[in-house]
Amino acid sequence: MSDAGDLAADPGLAGGAPPVGGKPRPYVLPINGGPSSLKFALYPVTGPSEPILSGRIERIGRGESRLVVSGIGGSERESHAVEAPDQAAAARLVIKHLERDSGLTAIAAIGHRVVHGGVHFTEPMRVTSAMLDQLRRISPLDPEHLPGEITLIETFGGAVPGVPQVACFDTGFHRTIPRTAQIVPIPRKYWGLGIRRYGFHGLSYAYLMEELERIAGSEEARGRVVLAHLGSGASLAAVRECRCLDTTMGFTPASGLVMGTRSGDLDPSLNAFLAKAEGMTPQQFHRMVNQESGLLGVSETSADMRDLVARRETDLRAAEAFDLFSYRVKLGVGAMAAVLGGLDALVFSGGIGENSPEVRRRACEGLEFLGIALDDGRNRSGEPMISTDASPTRVRVIRTDEETVIARETIRLGVQHA
Repeated sequence: MSDAGDLAADPGLAGGAPPVGGKPRPYVLPINGGPSSLKFALYPVTGPSEPILSGRIERIGRGESRLVVSGIGGSERESHAVEAPDQAAAARLVIKHLERDSGLTAIAAIGHRVVHGGVHFTEPMRVTSAMLDQLRRISPLDPEHLPGEITLIETFGGAVPGVPQVACFDTGFHRTIPRTAQIVPIPRKYWGLGIRRYGFHGLSYAYLMEELERIAGSEEARGRVVLAHLGSGASLAAVRECRCLDTTMGFTPASGLVMGTRSGDLDPSLNAFLAKAEGMTPQQFHRMVNQESGLLGVSETSADMRDLVARRETDLRAAEAFDLFSYRVKLGVGAMAAVLGGLDALVFSGGIGENSPEVRRRACEGLEFLGIALDDGRNRSGEPMISTDASPTRVRVIRTDEETVIARETIRLGVQHA
């Protein structure tokens, strides 16, 4: 039995949460769903210090899906293969797991990461039917994420009717980007359709800025900071005075850096060329740039940077995918530093940023003119600060935690304001 087993009846963590059957609901449930994964956790309503339970379902829709559940401190308690052909099936597996240990009756509110808020949603909000209707209308802005996220909201809402749900929008962090940086240089009339540069990974960036201030102090956090969220999805953000001034992702999460299966920025004429040369339809092009490109497309073997690092000495394709990813990150850091007028801190995060010293080293090569000097030993061992003591620019590795941000906003909007 998981840690949630006997905690549904624990009145000591009620914190004003609405009761069910005379017993308080002591936990919030953050849900972080992506196209191929779903993360969840249970946090006390008294504050998201550490989850009492966390888990994830991996490889949704790709076969060989797996449910992994951990307890307090991250100790793995359960791991087994599951059938998860889509997000709805993954949600039902999470619900079934929580039902098994009475976890559903302990939930005071549910929070969801929603990747795209369009022009209407820039702050976390309680979920309403009107919000869901609007998200359905703007789903064409992000067909890779929004339909699945709406499904998750509806599935969990059906499992625990009456429990408040909160939507936390990834685009919200970037609402401070100046209009000039938002404009897409196509005919002005399309601005009215919501076509602009939005930016994503905002929940991760919000957490990283809070952690940077906690670790390094307000002076460094309010300086010229480039945040690098590098994972299967990857982007950079330029932040000064704790305000985002630009980011590498734009209208959709497929733009910007090279990613696991996403192409990043492309010449727009490729669409017309491939339509003529290959008979490629718009739908096929969309699938190619989102699911068949990036590290997977260049290497022809894997979208996982760990595989590419292991093979790059013997496989030219893996080496080129590694080199291209690292090069585009370096290019992006330079561009973000130009926006900021210099650089005081560079923060690596995400699955690749946190765990690949090879990528960090290669991405920082040649950036000495920005004051970056890596300490090889610190970088190889993944220490929290990987720059030398004499480096004018601090280079840090901070493990991101989107679920904590979701939990905090869910407590604020779904429990305290219930």
